[in-house]
Amino acid sequence: MATSRGSDSSGEEPAPPSSPASLEEPAHVADDEHAATHLAGGAGAVVGPSPFVGFGLRDAVTGLGALGRRAVGNPKALVAGVPRAAWHLARIGTGRSPVAPDPGDKRFRDPVWQTNPLFRALMQGYLFLGREADVVVEHLGLDPKDVERVEFVTHLIREGLAPTNNLLTNPVALRELRRTRGRSIVRGAGHLVHDIRRNHAMPSQVNRTPFRVGENLAVTPGAVIHRTEMMEVIQYTPQRSRVYSRPMLVIPPQVNKYYALDLAPGRSMYEYLLQHGVQVYGISWRNPTKEQREWGFDAYAAAALEALDVVRAVSRSEDVNVMGGCAGGMMVSILAAILASREDRRIHSVTTLVTLLDSKVDAEILLFASPRTVAAAKRMSAKQGVLDGWRMAQVFAWLRPNELIWNYWVNNYLLGKEPPAFDILAWNADTTRLPARLHHELLEIVTENQLASPGRLRILDTPVDVGAIDVDTFVVGGLTDHITPWAGCYRTTQMVGGASEFVLCSSGHVQSLVAAPTHRGLAYYVNPVTPADPDAWFAGAQRHEGTWWQHWVQWLGHRSGPLRRAPAKLGNAAHPVIEKAPGTYVRQ
Repeated sequence: MATSRGSDSSGEEPAPPSSPASLEEPAHVADDEHAATHLAGGAGAVVGPSPFVGFGLRDAVTGLGALGRRAVGNPKALVAGVPRAAWHLARIGTGRSPVAPDPGDKRFRDPVWQTNPLFRALMQGYLFLGREADVVVEHLGLDPKDVERVEFVTHLIREGLAPTNNLLTNPVALRELRRTRGRSIVRGAGHLVHDIRRNHAMPSQVNRTPFRVGENLAVTPGAVIHRTEMMEVIQYTPQRSRVYSRPMLVIPPQVNKYYALDLAPGRSMYEYLLQHGVQVYGISWRNPTKEQREWGFDAYAAAALEALDVVRAVSRSEDVNVMGGCAGGMMVSILAAILASREDRRIHSVTTLVTLLDSKVDAEILLFASPRTVAAAKRMSAKQGVLDGWRMAQVFAWLRPNELIWNYWVNNYLLGKEPPAFDILAWNADTTRLPARLHHELLEIVTENQLASPGRLRILDTPVDVGAIDVDTFVVGGLTDHITPWAGCYRTTQMVGGASEFVLCSSGHVQSLVAAPTHRGLAYYVNPVTPADPDAWFAGAQRHEGTWWQHWVQWLGHRSGPLRRAPAKLGNAAHPVIEKAPGTYVRQ
């Protein structure tokens, strides 16, 4: 069965099945913080380098070729739909068709698409033929995985051909052209030239001009207390007079800069934890260049263990709670598994956010995983020494072209408007590079599902078995997350050995991280038991309005030791303050 790449913003509860049938609401450019977070969730907040990085025109042509061969071999699937299609097209031409966009499809929200007979017929014809293409693909007898791949390619073509993407068939763009006496298209041409020169020929998603790291982004008070060639360790200033004695160390993914978790006052997870008495320390990874091409999992794991010891020394705590999101959650789990196998108790509890340890899931980023695409991805980064962040951002933009490409094509070029200025989109555009070795190793971990096979992966000369993790774990998924589907995240509860709790945020990938209490419409689901079947878990879960952060800080409170007086100053004699947060590396 094909899954829709559209969405439904009708306000109904997204469906809970483990397959990612419930997708995020398409968010068009508007002054809306909620929409911006959805957009960022699709663009660059990633679980790790995808084999899709090795996907290109050849793969698209191959997919279409497979479709053509199957259609020629099974002409009945094409012929069977001709009478129905002719009948529907006739109804469209005479204005009697009920075909309408999905409730969440905002491309056709302008009233002209309904009131003007020509534009209405154009919209209905486009929508009907696109839906018919899905029906044909489903009836060609392809393997279910091939159906998904072929549909992905056909959807890319279909969405690119939408009448809203063409100046002459977009009534809003034509109206703006008349209103501005042609200035809109002149401005749009300027934006196009700028993006070709400065944005790798992709429509800009954000106006980053108003945002400065350390000025209005990543401004929670703190200081860098330890710096190596690879990382900075930041200690944040306590915001209560009494704090929990056991601190939290946050290990962010290497594929993004850390400050999605410290976005802005009122929208910062770090700030929220500090306000609830948790001592917060965080790693800020260096943005590597080709000179660091050999940095791999061994190097990053060793650095994270070093950071763990810095935190223990400064906080005077024998053990530490650790948290990681996305690829950072993978790193946290690997560290916990390594230490557990060594009977090393430096980690007291583990929190993973939107993290896949078992990558055998129905996720779009893995659709084209094959030895050839993985090899192509490896060749790309091996040649350059790094995988550029902009390449990764493009990959994930093409997973949601309506929301992350064509939406901005229309806004920037056809309407001649500036892209929006949103903090989360500014973070999303602030990309990082991956060292070639880390990129290769991540590809192997994900595509070979190495973490699901105990001992198959070795880090720091230690076989990794996440089943050896015997500390408490807190696992978070996003209900509408199409990058790390929530049922895949839930699988972590069945893999680890200690007591585990799963919480499901009502939103998507990044919004599950930036789930500030001020975010309207957020909810989360809790079920104290974790059966093997994620759908059974969901059936027994209770919905709570608000942010899952409030449930998490209660869980942390029981695992953070007694309260004590907050430290009067940051760092210690061995790890003195080097500079104020957010440090140097995050600005690279």
